[in-house]
Amino acid sequence: MKPNPKSTTLSRRAAIQSVLGVAATGTMLLPKTSYAANPAPFQAYGKVKITKLETFLVKPRWIFLKIHTDAGIVGLGEPLLEGRALTIQTAIKEVEPYLVGKDPRAVVHHWQAIYRHAFYRGGPILTSALSGIDQALWDIKGKLLGVPVHELLGGPTRDRVRIYGRASNAEDMKKRKAEGYTIIKTGVAKKNPANIVENPAFIKYASDNFASLREAGGPEMDIAIDFHGAVPQQTSKVLIKELEQYQPFFVEEPCQAQNVDTLVDIARGTHIPIATGERIFTKWGFREILEKGAASIIQPDLCHAGGITEGRIIAGMAEAYYIPIAPHNPMGPISLATGLQLAASVPNFLVQEQVTLGEGYLKEPFKLQKDGTVMVPTKPGLGVELDEDALKDKIGHDWKNPESYNALDGSVVDW
Repeated sequence: MKPNPKSTTLSRRAAIQSVLGVAATGTMLLPKTSYAANPAPFQAYGKVKITKLETFLVKPRWIFLKIHTDAGIVGLGEPLLEGRALTIQTAIKEVEPYLVGKDPRAVVHHWQAIYRHAFYRGGPILTSALSGIDQALWDIKGKLLGVPVHELLGGPTRDRVRIYGRASNAEDMKKRKAEGYTIIKTGVAKKNPANIVENPAFIKYASDNFASLREAGGPEMDIAIDFHGAVPQQTSKVLIKELEQYQPFFVEEPCQAQNVDTLVDIARGTHIPIATGERIFTKWGFREILEKGAASIIQPDLCHAGGITEGRIIAGMAEAYYIPIAPHNPMGPISLATGLQLAASVPNFLVQEQVTLGEGYLKEPFKLQKDGTVMVPTKPGLGVELDEDALKDKIGHDWKNPESYNALDGSVVDW
């Protein structure tokens, strides 16, 4: 027997109405604490205002930023550009009129405004100033909501972060190993700045020093080596080939980072991972490096590349290429806290650089665990608080970039 078309239509209509009725009823019955039923957090925007931005120089070469609000919450940031501290202070002062009176919680909106309202966009000065501001705004937002920044970025992907120390010789290596580090970074050992084309003596001296680190650390110690872009590309390939037998964890900046095609050429000539990124700014700067396969590890500096907002985007771009991030950080404890928050929130994290765990700067310095890690901060915001008393004798510095010259003819060389 054939079904009645009208009956089928009615039954379908009744079923749809029944489902819609249930949905409507369910919507009406949402508890008052439900996200959908209580949009009050968004209505509260505009009730917190930024009142002022305050920067101060901190030894040995850093800048700390405080963004004050009328809610009594103060956000911390570290807008450093090494050797250009006064320039960065001026840049932040120029941004201050835009921020004062605005709600600090619109973090991404403020990032876009500060970056895009500058007719000449990007560059180390603007993005370094913007980076510190962005860090402080995230710190405020987390403190206002009572959660760590990584919770605002999707929640933790890990509870601890591997960090590396530094060693320039075998004795340093033994000390770092005893302290609990499982990875260190070193530089290229040399008696004089590298010439464009170097002789076997230069290569042997650098290689022998790395060999001594490997011997002191043993096969279980990871050892990265930073060329600082100061070894000319004509010599880098030769040195990398000699170092391969000791299996460096990665080779950092084997040429000037802006020379992307040369970086590609170097990366294709070795099985050792190539890392770069400390002198690359914003997502737009990292795009070409990722697209061309110029590095297998990227190192955005969250004090230079655009802060947490941009760092999260850069990490996402890298993940699409199966590339990890190893945030660059030869700076202070606020920078470290920022890196730890990002590391906790992304899946493709490798290792975090640091030069201080915050002793003499933070009320609760970070502690190196026995496994070579530090625990992810769980307090609201960035999770750190400055020790104002300990900082009193560290305020002010006049640090300048080193000036390096060729020993033979006095011409300028990279440092």
